[in-house]
Amino acid sequence: MSRKIRVIVVDDSALVRSLLSEIINRQKDMECIGTANDPLIAREMIRELNPDVITLDVEMPRMDGIDFLGRLMRLRPMPVVMISTLTERGAEVTMKALELGAVDFVAKPRVGLSSGLNELASQIVDKIRVAAVAHVRRAPARETGAAGVGAAPPAPASALLGRLSTEKLICIGASTGGTEAIKEVLVQMPADSPAIVITQHMPAGFTTSFAARLNGLCQITVKEAVNGERILPGHAYIAPGGTQSSVARSGANYVAVVDDGPPVNRHKPSVEVLFKSAAAVVGRNAFGIMLTGMGNDGAVATREMKDAGSYNYVQDEA
Repeated sequence: MSRKIRVIVVDDSALVRSLLSEIINRQKDMECIGTANDPLIAREMIRELNPDVITLDVEMPRMDGIDFLGRLMRLRPMPVVMISTLTERGAEVTMKALELGAVDFVAKPRVGLSSGLNELASQIVDKIRVAAVAHVRRAPARETGAAGVGAAPPAPASALLGRLSTEKLICIGASTGGTEAIKEVLVQMPADSPAIVITQHMPAGFTTSFAARLNGLCQITVKEAVNGERILPGHAYIAPGGTQSSVARSGANYVAVVDDGPPVNRHKPSVEVLFKSAAAVVGRNAFGIMLTGMGNDGAVATREMKDAGSYNYVQDEA
């Protein structure tokens, strides 16, 4: 039998520590080897127990989770899954955590904590499993201002898509770990890039902060998609969390479709929904890009895009 994934839970709430420990210990392939109610205790526990993954709260006594994460990623990089509340501030700091190197996050419910976390159990353990095999890098020195973007290394193949006809439409799907992968692509896209539509598995309340963060880093305009708006070159449109997002035609133009459709492959937004619409209405003028994640959301629709004449790219594991 393979070794279990060893997890440390860091949260100032005794209830959350208890619930997460129970959820983790119910899994045959993982175990909670310790819990800590603040980062200073967690620091010593990490040294002694050498976990594979830690789950980390944001707002805690003595040192907040973001400060702790920044130090951890500079001194002892390891896989981290953030636990964030569904608030505007929570969304902003979660984006910061992903920038610092956290693998992913779980949106902690503000009410009904016990039932809410148990409902999220499968999502929590799936993200811990992905984090356990993630390639975590030491946090680099922070870039300052727009100059950091201008000083980016030569553009990889994905950035060359921006040299193509503005009649093209680039469709990007991503899940766990996808926020930083999306950033790596978008910051290198030129201002005259074809329009880009993005589905990132993310709950309501977090995509607004995600789009704002990217908009401040990129030459193109990055925003949440709005139902019925025209999809323009030089813009990237992120599917709002908690909705389904797709593309349609209005004459010669592409328009965004955002609605309250049901989850697909357990996801809302779902890459499958976006890619299927691209296959149907964009065809050979589409590029489908599948970035890092877990599960099979978007896999069938990627085949449909390919059959419709699109070009498709998939991020490799490395």
